[in-house]
Amino acid sequence: MASTNSWTLKLESQVSAPRKFRATVMDWHNLAPKLAPHIVDSAHHVEGDGGVGSVRHYNCGSAVPFNSMKKKVEYLDVEKCECKYTIECDGIETSTWNIKMKPTANGGSVATVECTSKGVEAKDMMLKAKDSAAEMFKTVEAYLIANPSAYN
Repeated sequence: MASTNSWTLKLESQVSAPRKFRATVMDWHNLAPKLAPHIVDSAHHVEGDGGVGSVRHYNCGSAVPFNSMKKKVEYLDVEKCECKYTIECDGIETSTWNIKMKPTANGGSVATVECTSKGVEAKDMMLKAKDSAAEMFKTVEAYLIANPSAYN
């Protein structure tokens, strides 16, 4: 019987929710190879325009516990800064990611990332994916702080 593993990240940011969402969720396929090639080496659209039903293929870098993955957008609300997507990759039957970014009183944001995966080969694979997700959000935050006009 396949095991199921879950984790949740809550990450505070100085960057507003809409900017962080646009960079981290909507344009990560373009930013990642530039900012974090050890997480994503390259990415391209397989189908769709980036909205619900769209599929992207990612070639992963050394920091991610699999060579490639396909990510399908299941739910997307850009105004609310929320999305849900499923991932297909080696060693995992299904992986569902929910991302929500909420504004904070100081103009920043809090991102909540929930991941549930079934059929995980090893629990440390999930921990490495969680670490990569945390690094991804921190890398984007640093980029957006250094480039205040980006993703406005």
